[in-house]
Amino acid sequence: MDAINGDQKVVFEEEQSLIEEVALVVPVTDDPSLPVFTFRVWVLGCVSCVLLMFVNTFFSYRTQPLTISGILAQILALPIGKFMASTLPTKKLRVPYFGWEWSVNPGPFNMKEHVLITIFANSGVSYGGGDAYSVGAINVMKAFYKQNVSFIAALIIVLTTQVLGYGWAGLLRKYLVEPADMWWPSNLAQVSLFRALHEKDHSRKRLSRMQFFTVFTVASFTYYTLPGYMFTILTFFSWVCWIWPHNITANQLGSGYKGLGLGAFSFDWAGISAYHGSPLVTPWFSILNVAVGFVIFIYIIMPLSYWKYEIFEARKFPIFSSDLFTATGQKYNTTLILTPQFNLNVNAYNDYGKLYLTPIFALSIGSGFARIAATFTHVLLFNGHDILKRSRSALNAGKLDVHARLMKNYKGVPEWWFLILLVGSMAFCLLLSFVWKDEVQIPWWGLVLACALAWLITLPIGVIQATTNQQPGYDIIAQYMFGYILPGKPIANLLFKIYGRISSIHALSFLADLKLGHYMKIPPRCMYAAQLAGTLLAGVVNLAVAWWMLESIDNICNVEALPPDSPWTCPKYRVTFDQSVTWGLVGPKRLFGQHQLYENLVWLFLVGALLPVPFWILSKLFPKQKWISQINMPVITYGFAGMPPATPANIASWIITGTIFNYFVFRYRKRWWQRYNYVLSAALDAGTAFMGVLLYFALGMQKIDLSWWGTELDHCPLASCPTAPGIVVKGCPVF
Repeated sequence: MDAINGDQKVVFEEEQSLIEEVALVVPVTDDPSLPVFTFRVWVLGCVSCVLLMFVNTFFSYRTQPLTISGILAQILALPIGKFMASTLPTKKLRVPYFGWEWSVNPGPFNMKEHVLITIFANSGVSYGGGDAYSVGAINVMKAFYKQNVSFIAALIIVLTTQVLGYGWAGLLRKYLVEPADMWWPSNLAQVSLFRALHEKDHSRKRLSRMQFFTVFTVASFTYYTLPGYMFTILTFFSWVCWIWPHNITANQLGSGYKGLGLGAFSFDWAGISAYHGSPLVTPWFSILNVAVGFVIFIYIIMPLSYWKYEIFEARKFPIFSSDLFTATGQKYNTTLILTPQFNLNVNAYNDYGKLYLTPIFALSIGSGFARIAATFTHVLLFNGHDILKRSRSALNAGKLDVHARLMKNYKGVPEWWFLILLVGSMAFCLLLSFVWKDEVQIPWWGLVLACALAWLITLPIGVIQATTNQQPGYDIIAQYMFGYILPGKPIANLLFKIYGRISSIHALSFLADLKLGHYMKIPPRCMYAAQLAGTLLAGVVNLAVAWWMLESIDNICNVEALPPDSPWTCPKYRVTFDQSVTWGLVGPKRLFGQHQLYENLVWLFLVGALLPVPFWILSKLFPKQKWISQINMPVITYGFAGMPPATPANIASWIITGTIFNYFVFRYRKRWWQRYNYVLSAALDAGTAFMGVLLYFALGMQKIDLSWWGTELDHCPLASCPTAPGIVVKGCPVF
């Protein structure tokens, strides 16, 4: 086998990936004789899946919603797998009548088993989300609307969105997994770590990858006691407010939590990676695109909109907030406009008054309009020819790279296997609309329309993510569209988003794992079984943990009723709730329709559609200038996506950290970057996660709090104050 692998290496190195990062990290050899889907994989895969989903669901309710990737399971699986290989009996077991033979210990624990365990654990964890995402709808229904939703209906919602996503992923493999230029940058961290853990390093002059990982995991674990408990001000280090603590403008500019974050920085890895993932695994050109969008939006558009032009009556409201407001600057009480059936009470709405958005929330929605239109135009212009060619001749189009050629040694998965999952999950979706129609509000045709939208949108979004590590969202578009079709029903609008958008998120997560299996030469049928089993298990665990937390933590997600230093503020789910009110309950017609306050934001659909055109023309006029084609308008508009709940301090810290490692270190210390960069990302994730969970169970559950100057949020008490004359808000001066 060594000889065969040596020959393969000689033959295939000439066909190495044209993507430099892939060529530096991904191996070009394979050993098809290694056992893959073993007893160890089933046991460790299930345990890893459960642990990973528990931790991510747990953290999703916190003010800094730390997301733990499969790297944590990846680390834990290695020593346990080797222990099982050294202790379990090697005797083969036979199944009577069927002639099957299997062993609980088929030999040494190998890299392919390790990869499949990690993919198993990843299966139910969406990219950038941590939990199953669709559980957010359940949280909003129970924690914000106080709705009595049944556990069975909730379980169907969670499982069907994930299985639908797996079905979409299977049908899009030939477009988003097999092409060499669909390289999925986030996978390189895991590939690098697999090699670090399994390949022997004979150098004595430097730390091995495993030694490096151990050192920085311990360092990260120890350090997180500061931003996680003892010195939480490090999460939003807003020094501008220390200089001018009583100046509203300085607070608005300098606050990293409730302002524009000028000069603010997060020294908390959970804060840096909270919303855009690890900056160490994102390519530099993508970071640069995000940075351009971020600077334009936060430091040019927002100040002009708030102070100079005062658009949307901006100064009546906080400069940075996802809350909804009345015309007098008070928080909007949505319970006053709800019927007992959770529909809009039109008369009560007219009596109570119009709904107002903060300027950053309104402009963030507008950027979503531009982003989805720019995504379609960008993919059509820059990738349309390749997609069309693949559509016509599937896998026979073009030359396969070394990884695709090696994967030809294994049996593929027939498409009808994925079609069965699609049909089955859609049948259960429709069951919701008939059996639990009062709880879910959405009619059967709404679910069909949502699934059609997910199918239409997953390919262009996937192209962006597979090449830039950024995932432009279209949540707003799904809710905007359905808000016009079926106004006044917030739960129905929320579920339309779940099936029209979140199933697509799950599809992209599964596609990323399929590419990881492609890089590591995992048999496709083993991938199918592991991902499907992991999907079902993770969905059940996700909902069970969410249900437990909603029932056991008093006033969870209720910021007004929680103590000031409580971590259970649920910023992710607060935004989901506000969006359900904006798009579902009040409806886009009352906010963005003709003669309404926010009507001009709709023009950003057209603006977004046109933005990529000049850069495509320039790339054709100057084909030798490769940097022009890397100007990615969907990613530039993604620079201010997710704000709020993401804060300027989160995004600025992400940009600076990513620039240090993926520009300066990559350019000037490439050998160090190749050896340690992704391992460092994994170590920071692992150490932070271990300490975060330990702090909660050791101190949080015992209600052992620490209160002093260093644990106050960011010392910018006036950042959320309005500045319009005559607006009275508790704790704020009146102008």
